[in-house]
Amino acid sequence: MKKYLRELEVSGLILVIIGIVCTWIWSSSYGMWPCCVGLFLWLITFLYKAFHWQEYERENRQNIMILMLAILILLAQMIFRL
Repeated sequence: MKKYLRELEVSGLILVIIGIVCTWIWSSSYGMWPCCVGLFLWLITFLYKAFHWQEYERENRQNIMILMLAILILLAQMIFRL
């Protein structure tokens, strides 16, 4: 599993980007599935690194900051959309 972590992260990121572009071009129903699969792949790597904290401490801290930023952006979009 350890040697495939980078590939899973990159493929998850690419799928999320494809999903976002599909959402912008067509509609949310087309972009939802690649986004979900990409986020699931990213979740797998996130959980693996979380259970091996000592080895991936620096990357875990970066992932936590990225998650907090994403949550803040989503909350801001929900608040200002009202």
